[in-house]
Amino acid sequence: MKILVVGTGAREHAIVHALASEEPAHELHAAPGNPGMAAQAALHPVDANDGRAVAALARTLGVDLVVVGPEAPLVAGVADAVREAGIPVFGPSAEAARLEGSKAFAKDVMAAANVPTAMAHVCTTVEQVADALDAFGAPYVVKDDGLAAGKGVVVTSDRDAALAHAREALDARGDDGRVVIEEYLDGPEVSLFCLCDGATVVPMVPAQDFKRVGDDDAGPNTGGMGAYTPLDWVPSGLVAEVVDRIAQPTVDEMARRGTPFSGVLYVGLALTSRGTRVVEFNARFGDPEIQAVLARLRTPLSGVLLAAATGRLDGVEPLRWSDDAVVNVVVASQGYPESPRKGDPISGIADAEALDDVHVLHAGTAVVDGALVSAGGRVLSVVGRGADLAAARAASYAGVEKIALDGSHHRSDIALKAERGEVAVP
Repeated sequence: MKILVVGTGAREHAIVHALASEEPAHELHAAPGNPGMAAQAALHPVDANDGRAVAALARTLGVDLVVVGPEAPLVAGVADAVREAGIPVFGPSAEAARLEGSKAFAKDVMAAANVPTAMAHVCTTVEQVADALDAFGAPYVVKDDGLAAGKGVVVTSDRDAALAHAREALDARGDDGRVVIEEYLDGPEVSLFCLCDGATVVPMVPAQDFKRVGDDDAGPNTGGMGAYTPLDWVPSGLVAEVVDRIAQPTVDEMARRGTPFSGVLYVGLALTSRGTRVVEFNARFGDPEIQAVLARLRTPLSGVLLAAATGRLDGVEPLRWSDDAVVNVVVASQGYPESPRKGDPISGIADAEALDDVHVLHAGTAVVDGALVSAGGRVLSVVGRGADLAAARAASYAGVEKIALDGSHHRSDIALKAERGEVAVP
């Protein structure tokens, strides 16, 4: 197949990496891609958010499938433009991508589909926010209604900090500003990706990510500092429960509304003392979780994505998975997430990948004057595999130690509690 992957981050590099491992080999392209993808895909300097430009490139290349990775192009309607060009595309329409683009819209869909989630108030004024915060009490959960690159959520016991985040979010969007104030959900969080073709839902395996910047969940939220799979501590029937009670009803409701959801429905879950609850929906694979999940996938990814894009998921066999554990550790630049520094030289990637069971995915990198440098907050994902979490952690962190990036930082506790058996469902 000829496949075009749209996006620049480690999520898209993970997709390219998985596709490049298949036999027979595919002809892979990325728009615009990143330096790490260049060894496996031809790179094209096209704006990922420009639907007409992406569709024109796909037509020129004669691709069989377009895979849209990030949320911004999806919300901007890139998948719509490609579909209108008559090319199969993995990714929801702009209307369906509102499940991620608007927290308020997602809550409305969940209510209509009777999906279990946190109670919430949608607020358009600071006064409404203050009332909602007082109604729910601490810890306070404040969510920007729109896209915020994974950093639009604040969970804090400081009422003033919660109110300040809400005010900032409202001000940033002017007259259209909305924030969602939710009740706090206890219990560990789980990410489950569900592949959808508008009618059928095919689940992947659960993963867990680490959103705060520092060890022991200290510091501000980030786009994600690491992830691992499998989750041996989750209830055995969790995946079936999520499909039956959450993903399938949501897909059915979207179809009922005339906006069928085709692509991946990212279901962010909290396993609370009162049962499974949805924390959020996203309309794309989560980064950093998908880097770990795809490393375990044994079913060829290309066939599954094409089936989802063409409405044929009902004919797909159950996905096959490796029994190995996988840990992904994110290497971030100095100052991330508040003010990431760019332009620092990166070395040691080849040394890391020379280790057994390690591969490195690029997120925020660029080539300047022939040298690889940092170009974003989250710079690299170092993915380690092993027979169990201890071995996978050892592999990933051995890879991290080989990489040199001045001022960089990473969490040292990715999957550590799970390795020790310290994660429990209340």
